[in-house]
Parts: sequence; structure tokens; C-alpha cells
Amino acid sequence: MKIIKYPAISLVLLLLSSALHAAEPLDVLHWWTSPNERRAADFLRQKMAEENIEWRDSAIPGGAGGGAMKVLKSRVLSGKPPAVSQLIGPAIQEWAELGLILEIDSAAARWQSQLFPTVWNLVEHRQHTVAVPLGIHRINTLLYNKKIFDRLGLKPPRDFNDFRRIALILQAAGITPLAQSNEAWQVATLFETLVLAEGDVAFYRDLFVKKNPQAYLDPRFARALNRLREWKTYTHKGNGDVSWTEVAKQFASGQAAMLVMGDWMKGELVAQGLLLDVDFACSTVPKTEDSHLYSIDTLVMFAGDYAKQVNQERFAQLMVSPAVQLGYNRIKGSIPVRRDMDIASLDSCSKASWRAFSRGSAFQAPSLVHRMAADETFKDVVVAQIQTFYLDDKISVVETQQRLAAMVKALNRKEE
Repeated sequence: MKIIKYPAISLVLLLLSSALHAAEPLDVLHWWTSPNERRAADFLRQKMAEENIEWRDSAIPGGAGGGAMKVLKSRVLSGKPPAVSQLIGPAIQEWAELGLILEIDSAAARWQSQLFPTVWNLVEHRQHTVAVPLGIHRINTLLYNKKIFDRLGLKPPRDFNDFRRIALILQAAGITPLAQSNEAWQVATLFETLVLAEGDVAFYRDLFVKKNPQAYLDPRFARALNRLREWKTYTHKGNGDVSWTEVAKQFASGQAAMLVMGDWMKGELVAQGLLLDVDFACSTVPKTEDSHLYSIDTLVMFAGDYAKQVNQERFAQLMVSPAVQLGYNRIKGSIPVRRDMDIASLDSCSKASWRAFSRGSAFQAPSLVHRMAADETFKDVVVAQIQTFYLDDKISVVETQQRLAAMVKALNRKEE
């Protein structure tokens, strides 16, 4: 919903509304609950407070945001939606299509020229801006313990043979090569990076964006499954499905030498007292150095409560401002959504991420696991099957391929 644009009257209404509701709180629903995510959220809260806007926190725990999405749906159905909510990927368009999302065209008047094209396309719906982008995460990040690597004379792996060689050296030294949980979304996060490595961005998109059933029978998909099973042998056998923050602690303590996770893990390690390029460093999953498997942090505003609209629009402008973009992304581990930023102050990992993303859509792959590639139902089906395969060594690669191909075909029929 928009304030009617009669110039003189509109200006008076906006000024009166701003004066009356300057301190109107905004209820913000999100899933940033780890120590470092809290630091990033607190930074945004502080910036809002400086503009006399109160951030009323509704943080819902749970890896990858599953719990937060259930709470959001419940609140909307009960007629009590939050003023602001974390919402990412295709779900933005789905909710906007229902007419529930506030259009923020006035606040976003200059965004198209400032944002990366992929980011702009994500937040636009039917020629209206419906979401606020915050940062771009790189999922195909490989973190390694620099002190262990230096002590053993190792360099980050360039290809899979290199990875195997390094893993065997680490095992011989009594060090777990790869920190990894059995939790579904964490297993699938590792797997989607291997899919990108065994194929390319076009093949990745064929699987997870175009949902081509035949692609699941491709030898490249089989190689990714075999690779996942091989890499499982380099992990700690008793890990179970521990949280990603527990995996971070294992890596930070030196129990494991490598870790594949989105670059939000970098911020988490820094929050635990580690120094980037001293205690740990970043590379990419072998054979993915030119690609960017991405997830984009975004927030949406819900329409209906006109008392909050002015502050919702002020909030949107503030989140995309250069100062907030740099501050938030330095903490979170991601990179700014603006392509007009000076990246000199970014760390080495972020600069590499920036360069890869800047190459354009042909080098960008939207993360399936982190809600960028497809709808929730499709994502859940694939993630569940990959975890089942990972946990049960008796399930064959061919069986998993055929099962996924059949499931994807059935889901496609339902959409027709």
C-alpha cells in the first residue's frame, strides 16, 4: 500500500506521520541467533536507534530458518504479522503475489542503479520493490586451520586429488580432516558445493532451478554423490547432527582442519576469538574458485499497519545505505549488495567473494539449501534424500539418482 501522491498534501502527511510515529517500534522476526549473528542484528538495531526507530526483536532459533518460517506463517494466519521479517529467495515473490508485502518504491528509488542485477531482480516484483537486501553470502567457502596447515607444510586443496592427499596427511597426524555434522541442511550444504564442483553453474541450475528430472540421472550427479560418500570418511564418526555453531567450535579448537560452510562461519570464528589469515583462512571448495554459490540476506515489510509505514520505509533506506552495508557485512561475513561500494576495507575472503559475484549471472549459482533456487517443498525433498543417502551406506548412488528423478518429475506434474 502507498501513501497517495498529492504533492503538497502528501508532504504534510509524511511530516506529520514522521513526527507522530518517529519512535513507533518495528517488530523484526528473524533467525539470527548464533553469537555472531546476534552481533550483526545488534548492529542493525543500534543504527535504527540512532534514527529514533525501535527494533523490537523476535529471534527464532533453528538452523537455516525453518522454525522462523513456521512462526511467520502462524502469525500471518492469525492476523498478527511482524512489521519486518527475514524472508529470502523465491519466497519473496510468493508472499508478494498474495498482496501481503509492503511496496517500498519511494525508499528504493535509486536501488536499481546501485544494486547488483541479481540482487535487484530478487527484490523486485511486478515492477515494485518488495524486499530490502542486506548482504550476499558465498556458500562454496572452504575454511582451513592455517596454523595446522602451516605446521604440516600444506596449502589449500586445488582439486579433488589434492584434497584426498591432504586429508590422508591430516589423518596420519591424528587430525580430523573435515568438520561436518549429520544434520540435514549441513549435509546438503556440503553436497550442493560438490554438485557445483563436479558440473558447472549451468548444470547446477538445470538440477535445482529448472528442476530437470533427467539431470539427476547424469554422471556428474553420480560423481557428486560418490564424492559426498568419500568425504564422509574424512569426518569425525561420532559427530551426529550437532548444530553448526558446535561444528564451528570443533574447527576453532583444532579438532578438525577444514570446514565447508557459507562465509557466515567466518564471522562466527572471529566472534570466538580467532584471527582471519592468522588462525584460519578462506579458500573455495576445489574446482569452484570461479563460481559463486550464493544466498542473499533479505527482509520484507508487511502491509496493513499504516502507523508503521513511514518507519518501515525509513528502515528500508537505512539498511541499504553505504555505512550500514559495510558495517553489517563486515560482522556477518558476507559482502554488500551494492555494486558501487569501495571494497578496499573488506577482508581477503570478502574481496574474493566480491570478485567472483561481480563476474555476473553466468558464474552465480543460487543455493538450493539456503532457499535461493526453488520453493520450500522442492528443497525439502532433495535435502531429505541427500541426508538419507549420507547416513545409510547401503543405499546405492543409482538408487538415489532414480528416486530423486522420480520425485522431481512428480513435483513438476503437481505444478502444471
